[in-house]
Amino acid sequence: MSLVVTADPHSLGFDATRLQRIGTHFRKYVDDGRLPNWSIALARQGELAYVDTYGFANTAEEKPMALDTIVRAYSMTKPITAVAAMILWEQGAFELHHSVRRYIPAFGTSKVWTGGTAEAPEVTEQTNKMELWHLLTHTAGLTYGFMYAHPVDAMYRAAGFDFGAQTNASLEEVCNTWAQLPLLFQPGTEWNYSVALDVVGRVIEVVSGMSLDEFFRTQIFEPLGMTDTAFFVPEHKRSRLAHLYHPTGKTRKAQQLDTLAEVPMSTPPFLGGGGGLATTLSDYHTFAEMLRGNGSVNGTRILGSRTVEFMRQNHLPGGVDLSAFGRSLFSETTYDGVGFGLGMSVTIDPVKAKIPGRAGEYGWGGAASTTFFIDPLEDISCVFLTQLLPSSTHPISSELKQLVNQALID
Repeated sequence: MSLVVTADPHSLGFDATRLQRIGTHFRKYVDDGRLPNWSIALARQGELAYVDTYGFANTAEEKPMALDTIVRAYSMTKPITAVAAMILWEQGAFELHHSVRRYIPAFGTSKVWTGGTAEAPEVTEQTNKMELWHLLTHTAGLTYGFMYAHPVDAMYRAAGFDFGAQTNASLEEVCNTWAQLPLLFQPGTEWNYSVALDVVGRVIEVVSGMSLDEFFRTQIFEPLGMTDTAFFVPEHKRSRLAHLYHPTGKTRKAQQLDTLAEVPMSTPPFLGGGGGLATTLSDYHTFAEMLRGNGSVNGTRILGSRTVEFMRQNHLPGGVDLSAFGRSLFSETTYDGVGFGLGMSVTIDPVKAKIPGRAGEYGWGGAASTTFFIDPLEDISCVFLTQLLPSSTHPISSELKQLVNQALID
């Protein structure tokens, strides 16, 4: 999809001068060294109203950030995995109440943490069976090693899972290893950011009979023309791959990060449905526009409209927000006034969240400070890409929503 402004912003309900505040604000981040770069695509009613890019994909060489620069999507892989799962759901391949053990038997014997230490955990049996909707909503009891908040997190790290899966094992093997580690809680009783969407990726493989990368390619990427999104970046595209950065010192200036920065040049053994893809602004804008279009973009339908509407509802029990149901740990969203759908966060009370927008707005972010959101009521999609790890460094997501909303005038 070509990234050029296709309509007069005023005809789309934006003040053109106010739109420029977005770039003015985020350019300050680059000019004072806090961000290496960024790119933005903002659309309304299917028309691009604002497209901009700034900074350097490689600061040392002063190589400009471009609209076709390839970035690490990290957790912005998760909504793609959720869409892939719902493609199969629409075909009747599974039900959301199906137990996970039906597709990955190892999870049938997973125990639940009750106390002890990482070296000597105390566990009990599952009284609530882990179901597929628990995976899609991060309520399965799984976790991440990088949380550093619970002894089970330490057990993940001891098993080789700190930031992502530093392993040459396959997705099947990794899921079987996770199944041997304790769950933080009984499935369906709490929310905890986790490897759950990676496990969904394995379910997709089992149900479809295809590897996750092949399913993504044939069912989503090729139909949508997402030609630069994959689990690896081949040699002929490496020149377009942005460097990865992290904040340093009191100034939090961005410095190139070599560890964790590696992107495979060919299909890796582990296909991380929770964070393994590389992508571009154009590709992810197309994906976001498909969701904004209730499953269809440019005449290509990926999901039925009612399926997307179902995904973007709050699936947390009782309709509560994450502050009531989630553990107070890091994730790619605020907790107050925010619920969780299938693979994405959902705003349920913008006043409580203290972030402008409307109830029903949904989206997600990635560890390298990338983010996207879709506002169904305002008919808006917005994608922001950069490469600064971790995403908790700056309030980019909330500021982006603030700046987009102040530009609306209709």
